[in-house]
Amino acid sequence: MGNLLSQNGLSPFAQSIFSRTYSAHPQESWEECAARVAKAVAENDAQERQFFEIIRDRIFIPGGRYLYSAGRPIQQFMNCYGLVAEDSREGWGDLLRTCVICLSMGGGIGINYSSVRERGAPIRRMGGEASGPLALMQMVNETARYVMAGGKRRSALFGGLHWRHPDVHEFIRIKDWDDGLVEMKRKRFDAPAPLDMMNVSVIVDDEYFQLLRDGNVSVQALHQEICRRMVLTGEPGFLNLSRRLLDDPGAVTTNACTEACLHPYDTCDLGSIVMSRIRDLTHLEEVVRLGIQFLYNGIDRTIFPVPQTRDVAFRNRRLGLGVIGLHEYMLMRGHRYEWFAELDHFFSTLREVSHDEASRYAGARCGAIPIATNAIAPTGTISIIAESSSGVEPMFCVAYKRRYINNGHYRFQYVVDPTAKRMMEMGIPSKDLEDSYTLSTDLDRRLEVQTRVQDYIDQGISNTINTPGPGSVTPEAFSQLMRRWLPENKGITIYPHGSRPGQPLTPVLLEEAEAEVGKVYEEDGERCLNGVCGV
Repeated sequence: MGNLLSQNGLSPFAQSIFSRTYSAHPQESWEECAARVAKAVAENDAQERQFFEIIRDRIFIPGGRYLYSAGRPIQQFMNCYGLVAEDSREGWGDLLRTCVICLSMGGGIGINYSSVRERGAPIRRMGGEASGPLALMQMVNETARYVMAGGKRRSALFGGLHWRHPDVHEFIRIKDWDDGLVEMKRKRFDAPAPLDMMNVSVIVDDEYFQLLRDGNVSVQALHQEICRRMVLTGEPGFLNLSRRLLDDPGAVTTNACTEACLHPYDTCDLGSIVMSRIRDLTHLEEVVRLGIQFLYNGIDRTIFPVPQTRDVAFRNRRLGLGVIGLHEYMLMRGHRYEWFAELDHFFSTLREVSHDEASRYAGARCGAIPIATNAIAPTGTISIIAESSSGVEPMFCVAYKRRYINNGHYRFQYVVDPTAKRMMEMGIPSKDLEDSYTLSTDLDRRLEVQTRVQDYIDQGISNTINTPGPGSVTPEAFSQLMRRWLPENKGITIYPHGSRPGQPLTPVLLEEAEAEVGKVYEEDGERCLNGVCGV
């Protein structure tokens, strides 16, 4: 395992993802990419060498916008932006314009729509009735449908609505697509459906939890309705605003994957440490300090979509240094997916050193001290390049079919998870490897790990809790889980397997994937594209 983890070159699968998604030209190697990114961000030769080495060795991997944008005429390094939905004609127009610019430059968008008056409210000066926040959400959703950065990066959106908003019940049900829409989506995934480009969450707070504990009838009914939708369709999720404000006063929204706590026009500046390549706590401290320096520099070198995003980024200096490969780290130490004492040492070092370095580095440059330094991103394609498990999530499955878009066409390929492969090479049978599906019957364990990590992370955690399928968990049981775990977390999302057509990852048998590894298919008709596929 150590030999495989230490090599600089990417596996064929990781190389294919890198070449398709981030490379500056088709022949670019990972080492050349590391040099390109380090040069674009470093302040001096010594720092450039240090950045290059930790990226080349995949000890630290910057967010996808760094990998894609570094060295291009427009260097846009931020993964996402938090925008505001104002309750005015001018506000709606400004928001849509900003969405087009941010999305076309590769940044995802998170919006809290709670300030928009409810549907049917009177419009005093012009007369008539207000359209409500869901109408604006649909407008943003359709904007995102037709904006794809570089023809590769699908637009990413988050929409949140406060639990007290009069339209919250309509919001909860808006993604209950009827059978006709679901069938249309199965046949053609890009067929339009309400808010199909947007992750949505109900925004809750301490008042919500207190009323729930007090037995308030209307809040209990609302909570049950949200939980019923979640176990059937996965949406909406929960966003705990009070828990976010505790660490970050002024945070009103989040990004599409919920790991960031964002002020209006705030940014996600992301990079991840690959846990399996950290030798000891001294090594971790060195990498954390370099990661903070890298992300701090990145703000100075970013071309921002609109002036407001630049102003807030320089004022807040929000950094999102996180991790890749928590599950692999557990496996390498003989643990199942569970918390153990060594993780307290790892994450306390991550937190304390990142805060210390952020303050020290900002002071040396007479710049603003970052208001936050840590966030755990989902690291989907980044974890494939790292060849480790994603973020703090368990590995998805030992073998799976991965669906993606390339040049406007949906394609898929078969994958044997690289972490699972290394564990099997060490003699662990595939049947003994836990994944998101075996853990779907032990949601308390999944949520306990998220909660323990959250104790050390000053922003949020992207962690989708998988369930076996729609209705496999009862609304009553899930409601009790949320009462227990949600107050301690900044958000919780789930995904019932098969609840949406066109899901990007689908489990397959190990034998099936091993027979198909390296083959790429076009989705319509499963036509082979690389000339070597069997029938």
